[in-house]
Amino acid sequence: MGFGSDIGKALMTQVPSMAPGVAVSLLRSVLSFAIDGAPNLPGARHAASKTLNRKGGDVDSSITYLVGEHVALAGAQGFVSNVGGLMTAVVGIPANISGVAIVQARMVASIAHLRGYDLDDQRVRSAVMTCLLARSEVDQLVSKGDLPSSPMGIATAPVSDPDLEKTVATRILQVLIGQAAGKQVPQFIGRRIPVIGGGIAATADGVTTWNVARYAKTQFPSRRPR
Repeated sequence: MGFGSDIGKALMTQVPSMAPGVAVSLLRSVLSFAIDGAPNLPGARHAASKTLNRKGGDVDSSITYLVGEHVALAGAQGFVSNVGGLMTAVVGIPANISGVAIVQARMVASIAHLRGYDLDDQRVRSAVMTCLLARSEVDQLVSKGDLPSSPMGIATAPVSDPDLEKTVATRILQVLIGQAAGKQVPQFIGRRIPVIGGGIAATADGVTTWNVARYAKTQFPSRRPR
């Protein structure tokens, strides 16, 4: 199932008016799969620890490896759709959309974990999901007052903001569906020339995941003791 599916088109009209509780439920489900893992996708902690051991304890090398791995996963449409299928059963959204969100959240959570952040902390979890919006979107929301701060500020805030989760969850859905809409033409072409359509979609997912990674690395400075 691709971004241009009929389900995706229908969801586009629902997201702006979607109840905050539904968006938050989706957000928590994505984080659960990303951080705690699923049968075919070990969680962020496991991935980070395994990679750190493989890289001899070198955090920077581990992050570089994990970013490359997740960019490749996001571009692998079959894998992403398979992962997204887990979410589809829970919240009824297109598999590719949920799959990319899980892959990106897992990547960001792995970066945060390797940099010394507690993934059980709600502030950190909110910061992880905020990173999925990438720099330009976050800066725009902060300037409008819709977000209180950057992911770095959210992760280190004195207290957790209960309303922040609703704002982030709803906006992430809007962004994902917006990206879906942008791929409808390539998908239309892809029905006639599948290799072209699939290649464009895979490249787009890989590029957006790379941009999310670059942003996340700036937002989670190391908290590990020197």
